[in-house]
Amino acid sequence: MTRDFIFKNTFADLEYVVKELGHGHGTRFEFECYDLGHLYNLAWLIDQGWIEPPFSVQMVFGVLGGVGADLDNLQHMHTVADRLFGDSYEWSVLAAGRHQMPFATQAAMLGGNLRVGMEDSLFIGPGELTTSNADQVRKIRGVIESLGHEVATAAQARERLGLKGAGHVTF
Repeated sequence: MTRDFIFKNTFADLEYVVKELGHGHGTRFEFECYDLGHLYNLAWLIDQGWIEPPFSVQMVFGVLGGVGADLDNLQHMHTVADRLFGDSYEWSVLAAGRHQMPFATQAAMLGGNLRVGMEDSLFIGPGELTTSNADQVRKIRGVIESLGHEVATAAQARERLGLKGAGHVTF
């Protein structure tokens, strides 16, 4: 479908989503940035006063039409995001397919957050299909801990991201 699909994402759309769905309903967004320009779009939203910290940026790599899954691109996007947002944001990485584990590892080494799961990749290693999300989580947890980092608890993640938790929503 993505070969012949235009994803409309105008500044008017961004304003509506942030103000109506965000402010109007108490929603905190994860801002998915598929390319460098998306970071600058987010900076514009912040300049308008529509987004307040802490906010979450997910840098997406390896998806058709977005930035390529090259570790130099990850480093560059991270550097630009740091320059634009300073310490007012949390960031994570999504890398499609076979790039998932290397990018998750690199994100951990750079101090970012990460995600794994079969939504993004069916592989657990080079040419090796995963059997479950849990297998991917166990593998990356081992990588994180071997780097000397700790995995955040759900409560710690909610606090860092300014989330209210399931007990405080109306659905």
